[in-house]
Amino acid sequence: MFFATATLLAMISCTKKSSPQTSPVDLRIDVKAPFRFVAYGDTRFHDPTDTEAANPPARVGLVQAIAEVDPAFICFTGDIVYNGYDGNDWKVWDSETSIWRDKKIPVYPALGNHDLHGDETVALGNYFRRFPDLKNSRYYSVRAANALILVLDSALQETGGPEGQWLADKLDHVPSDVDFVFLMFHHPPYTSSSDAKMHGGGHSARTTEQVLAKMLEERQAHARFRIVVFSGHVHNYERHEHGGVTYFVSGGGGAHAYPIERAQADPFQSKQINYHYLLVEVDQQQLKVTMNRLDLSTGTAVWTQPDSIKITVPAPAMAQSAGR
Repeated sequence: MFFATATLLAMISCTKKSSPQTSPVDLRIDVKAPFRFVAYGDTRFHDPTDTEAANPPARVGLVQAIAEVDPAFICFTGDIVYNGYDGNDWKVWDSETSIWRDKKIPVYPALGNHDLHGDETVALGNYFRRFPDLKNSRYYSVRAANALILVLDSALQETGGPEGQWLADKLDHVPSDVDFVFLMFHHPPYTSSSDAKMHGGGHSARTTEQVLAKMLEERQAHARFRIVVFSGHVHNYERHEHGGVTYFVSGGGGAHAYPIERAQADPFQSKQINYHYLLVEVDQQQLKVTMNRLDLSTGTAVWTQPDSIKITVPAPAMAQSAGR
C-alpha cells in the first residue's frame, strides 16, 4: 500500500457530511529534515494506445525518473486518470506506477476534475480503493518532519463550508515546530494560461481559488512559517510570487502539454511545452524546489532543470530560532 509507512490519526471534530467525506484524516510520515519529495500532476493515466488523451511516453518517462529519485513521498496535484469512473484507466495507473509500490514510495493525492468524471460515487470508489488510508477523506493533512501538507479538494468549497472551516482551523493551529505549510489542490489561484486556449489548450484562474489565495496571503503576512502552494490543471509549469506566498503550477505529468502566454512579470519565462516534475528538498528553515523537464522531441530523453528556487521561513522566525 502507498500509505504503509503513514500513521493514521483520527480528528476529534467531525465535519458536515459532503459526498462520502467523513472526518478528515491526519496522516504522519516518519521522516526527518532534510528530506525530499516530488510534486506534480495531470498524468491522465489511460489506455496507452489512445494518444488523444495524453502523451504516454512522457508519462512513463516521468514515473520512471521519479522512482529513480527515490523521494520520501509523492504529492499529486490531481487528474491522476483521464476518467475517474473508468476502471480500466485505474488499471493503467496500477500497472504504470507499480515501480513506486515496489519501492514503497507513499503517494498523497489531491482530486482533480478528471478524477471525478462520470458517476461521482463510482469515480470516488475507484480513487479511494487506491488510497485506502485516506478513509474516504477528500481533503486531509500530512505531517512530515518540519512540514505540514494540507491537501484540498477544489471541487468543494475551499474557503467555506466544512472544508473551509477545516482549513481555517488547521492554519490557526500550525504546530510551533513547522517551518513550511504546503497546500496542494488541483485548480491554480494564479496562471498566465487562459480559457481562450490560444495554443490549443489552457485554463483561466477561477474566482474560488483567487479568494483562497488572498486569504493565504493575509495569513502569510503574520505567519512564522512559509506557505507554499502546489496546483495543476494547466498542462505546463508556472511559478508565481504574491504576498510572500510561492505558487507552483505543476500540470506537466503526461496530459498533452501546451505553450502559454506568460505575463511579463512572471518569474519563469518559457515558450516551450514543459513535461516535468518538481523535486522539493526540505531542510531546517529553508527548502529548494527544482523543475525537472523531460524533452522527448528527438526520440531520446533529454533532462534539464530550467527553473529552481530557494525558499526560507520569514525573517523574524529565523531570527527567533537563531536566538534560542
